[in-house]
This record gives sequence, structure tokens and C-alpha cells, in this order.
Amino acid sequence: MKNNSAISDLLKVMARLRSPTGCPWDREQDHRSLRWHAVEEVYELLDAIEACDDHEMTEELGDLLLQVVFHCQLAKERGAFDFDKVALHITEKLIRRHPHVFGDLKVKDVDQVWANWEKIKQAEKHGTRHARPSALDGIPRHLPALLRAEKLVKKARRGRLLPDSKRNRKLTRPALARQLFELATYAQSRGWSAEELLRQQTKKQEKLFRRHERRAVQQRT
Repeated sequence: MKNNSAISDLLKVMARLRSPTGCPWDREQDHRSLRWHAVEEVYELLDAIEACDDHEMTEELGDLLLQVVFHCQLAKERGAFDFDKVALHITEKLIRRHPHVFGDLKVKDVDQVWANWEKIKQAEKHGTRHARPSALDGIPRHLPALLRAEKLVKKARRGRLLPDSKRNRKLTRPALARQLFELATYAQSRGWSAEELLRQQTKKQEKLFRRHERRAVQQRT
């Protein structure tokens, strides 16, 4: 009851801030004006987690929750959805995508859990405008370049679109970290953005992966 009361109080405070007698700043916001605030809050939460600071984690999780509540209030005002619908949707999705917990499905390891998750997710979106026919679909466009490259490689490998590397050279983690930093340093010395360079290369590589995927599908049919 205490938790339900806390959520209820938060929703009421947010509604009050958006009311005609509320805060001028809150009243002038919309989904688009708020979109980067959520990104900033996530990074601040990461700092708190890495610092093992429970006090900061509590505060930053609250700030992140505020972004969810804010968007829900905006959506409620235009008759789209509300906080209850968002909470119900994620609850149902968690149950649906964990049949090995809430159903009778048996799994052997984490790899099988991931495989089932992807299979269920594809079935959910099949036939909708959010369908993901490609193994590479579903990577957020605004991820930082290195994280986006990692996600692309991971999906390409799972989709068997990434050829096995034949390089014999193996780098240790510290050596690889040094090389990454040295590359960023070199790019900066030339007046280049390492972020933008990697983003551009990742886009090119994604096009190649997708072309290979289409050819493989055509050969099977």
C-alpha cells in the first residue's frame, strides 16, 4: 500500500505541475522538448551505479522515473495513454517473454532464454508497422557510436551475418583499450570526430549486412 501511495502521490504532483495553476516551465514542455532529459538522467544514473552510491542511485532513479511520469501525463492530456497503461503493458510483456518462469517452457541456459525472447518479440511485432523482419532491426538510432557498433555486431553475429574473423592476432583488454584511446587521440589531432567517423562506418557496415541478409533470403526462396 505504501508503494502504491507513493506512485499515486507522484502522479498527482505531476498533474498539478501541468495544471493551469501549476509551473510555467512544466506547462510549456512536450514530448520532444523532454526527449534529451531522459538521456541525461540515464547517464547520471550510470555514474551513481559505478560509484556504488546508494543515495545517488535513489535520487537518480527518481529523476528517471520523473521522466516516465512526465511523458505519461502529457500522453494522458491528449488522450493517448496513461501511467497505468504503461505499467500494465510492461507487466504483461515481462510475463509473456518469460514462459520459462511464468509458463511451462524449459530452458537450458541464458542463450536459450535470449533465443526465446527474440522469437517471441518477432512474433509480437509480426504484421504490424513495428515488425522486425531483419536480424538487424531494433537498434536505437541515437545510441553513442561505439555502443551502436557493438549492438550491430552482436545482432549480425546472432543472425549469422558476420563472417568468422581469420586474424591470428589477439589483443588483451588493456591493449585494446589503449588502441581505442590512441585512435580517438589521433582523430582529434586531425580535427576529426571519432564519434562521427564510427557512426558513418557503422551505417556502411549495416548496409552491407542487410544486403547479405537479403541475398541469403532470396537463395532460400
